[in-house]
Amino acid sequence: MAGLEQQHIETALKAYIDPYLQTDLVSAKCIKSIAIDGQQVTVEVVLGFPAEGYQATLAAQLKTLAEAVEGVGSATINISSRIVAHAVQKGVKPLQGVKNIIAVASGKGGVGKSTTSVNLALALHAEGATVALLDADIYGPSQPRMLGVNTQPDSKDGKTLEPVTSYGLQSMSIGYLIEEDTPMIWRGPMVTQALEQLLKDTNWREVDYMIIDLPPGTGDTQLTLAQKIPVSGAVIVTTPQDIALLDARKGLKMFEKVNVPVLGVIENMSIHICSQCGHEEHIFGKGGGLQMAQENDVELLGSLPLDISIRENADTGKPSVVADPEGRIAEIYREIARRTTAQLSRKAKDYSNKFPSIMIQNT
Repeated sequence: MAGLEQQHIETALKAYIDPYLQTDLVSAKCIKSIAIDGQQVTVEVVLGFPAEGYQATLAAQLKTLAEAVEGVGSATINISSRIVAHAVQKGVKPLQGVKNIIAVASGKGGVGKSTTSVNLALALHAEGATVALLDADIYGPSQPRMLGVNTQPDSKDGKTLEPVTSYGLQSMSIGYLIEEDTPMIWRGPMVTQALEQLLKDTNWREVDYMIIDLPPGTGDTQLTLAQKIPVSGAVIVTTPQDIALLDARKGLKMFEKVNVPVLGVIENMSIHICSQCGHEEHIFGKGGGLQMAQENDVELLGSLPLDISIRENADTGKPSVVADPEGRIAEIYREIARRTTAQLSRKAKDYSNKFPSIMIQNT
């Protein structure tokens, strides 16, 4: 071989198909530089999604491929993540201090959407992102209990609120402002106004991803979110049973109609594993989430088992990702977090702050 060239390394690296981006890193433009110094090769990889739990595996795979190239003595693989803002609905301004908003929705209640939301947010934080969680369920706020917080948010100026911090997450919920057993007897316009205030009157700090835990259905709150709140993408939570899938499809179609990209489907309670004998049973049916994803040309982001620990951990204010960070459930949530944000990283970026403002003056 006459001389080692960059294209030889690129060709070798193309053999690795990233499981989250579902393409090679050269095509995904994640290979930022390849430096060759004699037989030493240094590759700089910059991912568009947080992936601290995956970096070592990725580096090892790329190192093996690079060092298999004739003429390479050793390869150093440097991996980092750079999270940018992505495009939102037309006519909606991005939210100050927040790069991306991901809405977590379901067509019906009882599918574990709130539990999924908090664990997804915590998983993103564990992967290295700065994350916020907004509880948009005004009638039934559950995030304060799941995050183990029963305090009121501070206000430094009497007009805006400081986000409540728990397990490294910035969060806001109407549940922080009222007693836990106080019912919200409000009509639709009051609910939507409250949602907007919770979102826009909170001093969010340099957030990479905000997870919005939506109430079930496709009513006023969802419509407000679609029309007034800058959403980069949506995730649909369902269980495999037909009645849940029927309603989940309505939620998916709603986001499509308002031009919010659906990043994928999370199938919750997909299988029950008996804690006594280990017997596996598909209590709510089998394969519904995958079928729904395929029919609507979106990703199945992951499937979660019906596991008593998920419910127990959420109820006691210490969700699974922080209660057992090395456990199988936490790993599934972290896999889902990587897939979700990898899907978002392939969407259009937001360039609104790149363009100068044009001002017309009378002279």
